[in-house]
Amino acid sequence: MLAILDYKAGNQTSVLRALSALSLPARITSSPSELSSASGIIFPGVGAAGQAMGHLRDTGLDALLRELVASGKPLLGVCLGCQILLEHSEENDTRTLGILPGVCRRFDPAKKDGGEPLRIPHMGWNALHFKQKDCPLFEGIEDGTPFYFVHSYYPVPAPSLILADCDYGGTFAAVFGRPGLWAAQFHPEKSGPAGLRLLRNFYDYCHAHSEAPHA
Repeated sequence: MLAILDYKAGNQTSVLRALSALSLPARITSSPSELSSASGIIFPGVGAAGQAMGHLRDTGLDALLRELVASGKPLLGVCLGCQILLEHSEENDTRTLGILPGVCRRFDPAKKDGGEPLRIPHMGWNALHFKQKDCPLFEGIEDGTPFYFVHSYYPVPAPSLILADCDYGGTFAAVFGRPGLWAAQFHPEKSGPAGLRLLRNFYDYCHAHSEAPHA
């Protein structure tokens, strides 16, 4: 079963609907025992970094997430959940989880997109360009496939962690992480067949990981 982390930051239900459409077992939960026993965790979110981190700290979920990731539990951060895996966000000048090295910055409205002033938030379909094609999340997805984005801030992880990028007033990291710990700035649950394939790929990785013998 996949656990969809409930931390009062929106869009958990849309992720659950997408997984249900794939007939994949999943549950929205904030229960430490359910999160610990799940084969993997999806860490979604919309809203503000400061408010989200406040709830995570107040409930102790911040420490639990760090502990579960350190133990090898697979995790996929989505949108806000992707951003706050990093160390700091310019949104609300927030110290975030620090699970992965990097920061989150606001798009610069002075930049241009196709000669026009950059619209913020970045909203709509945009193509992914793979930097590391062997990432299990990308199985069956072609380079250049569009995914659906809605965000005013973008992640700036350590360069070695960038798995796919996207262009909006310049190149930014759209997917980053390492095996079993991934972060996607877009919304796979709103990205049509390619987004569903990415979610299935994550589930398949989690299932295989849970079945594998561990020392």
